[in-house]
Amino acid sequence: MKRVITILFTVLICFLLQTTIFQALALADVVPNLLLIVTVAFGYMRGEKEGIFVGLFCGLLIDCVFGDIIGICSLIYMVVGYLNGLCNKLYYSEHITVTVTLVALSDLIYNFFYYIIEFLFRNRLNFFFYLRRIIIPELVYTVLISILLYKLLHTINNLLEQSEQKEA
Repeated sequence: MKRVITILFTVLICFLLQTTIFQALALADVVPNLLLIVTVAFGYMRGEKEGIFVGLFCGLLIDCVFGDIIGICSLIYMVVGYLNGLCNKLYYSEHITVTVTLVALSDLIYNFFYYIIEFLFRNRLNFFFYLRRIIIPELVYTVLISILLYKLLHTINNLLEQSEQKEA
């Protein structure tokens, strides 16, 4: 129960940071995707089930606040959480390079599917404009922020695991 509350609190804090403070710090009109970092981190550290759970909650939060259709971001975030959960078997606690690579790949997957659902289905075919103006700047910004945020999320996960071991 403590883990669920902590994860929900972490997601809410990251959502608030992403939608308030980082909006003022936007570079090239792009904001880092903190919720994607959280989904990747918990999926990678804890496995598929937790990746799907965190992805569902992050996606529903975005869909309910910003989305026209509820479920688009939820589905994409759940897929990202699941795919990163599959990498849980490769989990090395001290190696941040794997996590940064997963964040970069996940951001590409997220933006590619978001482009398909939101733009391609509406016959907006200028993919290279979207790639140049949205995907690449967001990818760089998200990867840079993920280096700092992952260390914090990793510390939170370690504290939760220690607490769970003491209770058991």
